[in-house]
Amino acid sequence: MAATRTKRITPQPSQEGAPATSARLPYLIGRTDRIVKRRLGEALAPHGLTVPQFTALSVLHARGSLSNAQLAERSFMSPQSANEVVKAMEARGWVTRTPDPTHGRIVMLGLTDEALALLALCDEAVSRLEKEMLQGIDVAHAALLHDLLLQCGRNLR
Repeated sequence: MAATRTKRITPQPSQEGAPATSARLPYLIGRTDRIVKRRLGEALAPHGLTVPQFTALSVLHARGSLSNAQLAERSFMSPQSANEVVKAMEARGWVTRTPDPTHGRIVMLGLTDEALALLALCDEAVSRLEKEMLQGIDVAHAALLHDLLLQCGRNLR
């Protein structure tokens, strides 16, 4: 009877020690991002707000008056998408447009009092979601996760 030979498969150098795709950080971050967006959308829907609208309102609240291009960049949207989001928010009375005092062609976006009140309501819903997401993680590790994610973002810019 002939001996059976088994071909031994050796991992490629780039694969040695690498975790399976489902455990790689980019995969885990992307998966978490999709879950957070879905759950955030569910939390915001009762307030009549979409995730892109909430993001834009939050950015305007944090940064103050911005142009459409600045808002798009800081909200991770294309300028065209940001324009559509702004139109919808303007129609609902959440944003104002004022001419930029230093540039005649630029329009600056700002928040109305109604938008600020809406953001306060939504922040409660977002805080509940964040609390749920961080269950089982102590305050020090949550702060570390926050700082590490910020650093990862800076590293990839």
